[in-house]
Amino acid sequence: MGEAVRKHWPEYLMEGAELGLFMVSACLFSALLGHPESPVVQAIGDPSALRAMMGLAMGATAIAIIYSPWGQQSGAHFNPAVTLTFFRLGKVKGWDAAFYAVSQFAGSALGVLLSGLVLGMVIAHPAVHYAATLPGPGGPWVAFGAEVAISFGLMTLVLVVSNTPRLARYTGYFGGALVATYITLEAPISGMSMNPARTFGSAVWAGEWSTLWIYFLAPTLGMLLAAETYLAARGARSVLCAKWVHENRMRCIFCGKSEERG
Repeated sequence: MGEAVRKHWPEYLMEGAELGLFMVSACLFSALLGHPESPVVQAIGDPSALRAMMGLAMGATAIAIIYSPWGQQSGAHFNPAVTLTFFRLGKVKGWDAAFYAVSQFAGSALGVLLSGLVLGMVIAHPAVHYAATLPGPGGPWVAFGAEVAISFGLMTLVLVVSNTPRLARYTGYFGGALVATYITLEAPISGMSMNPARTFGSAVWAGEWSTLWIYFLAPTLGMLLAAETYLAARGARSVLCAKWVHENRMRCIFCGKSEERG
């Protein structure tokens, strides 16, 4: 454990900061595109159009983080379900996976806290509600199934694209586009989380604990199922690394590329 912390602490902090920034973006855009007194809401009005704008905003946020210097070095998981899946695939060591997850949960909660300091009581308005992800009218089991499905889809895309040489450098763009699509079309069903830490960060401040189990279990199950499906189809040797985008100048703590740069 001590050696992992000594060598890889920058990546751990990067992972927390990345999800923290994602949550700041989620909260700010939730206020801009959700609060009834927002000039954007008053000008547009149509919930579907506003949700599509939210999808574009968060998809762009994800892409920006993935291709940022921090994202390129840490691998831009900012999701414990992603980290656990790469651990299952043998691409992340145990202590790294544990510290990534701790950092992701902490970063998410701190990101929402920072957003609250900026937005004040706006973030607590029912239309914003700390950017919490909650089941839609279909109830918790429909939301659970939807979260499994979209998480399966995201991880399948990441594994296929990142391990296809001619496409690998574009993995983040594919992922961001899928996030935008999911928010636009799927968010009314489950809130579109795919990320235990993302939902936890909002739940801490919104006090939404009763359905937290959905967002802990379903994304993890969906991504692990995607990994098993990929392994059955293409084999373990086809998984090259645990980064979204590996071909860059940053060190890689997963495969050891240029670790001396850290």
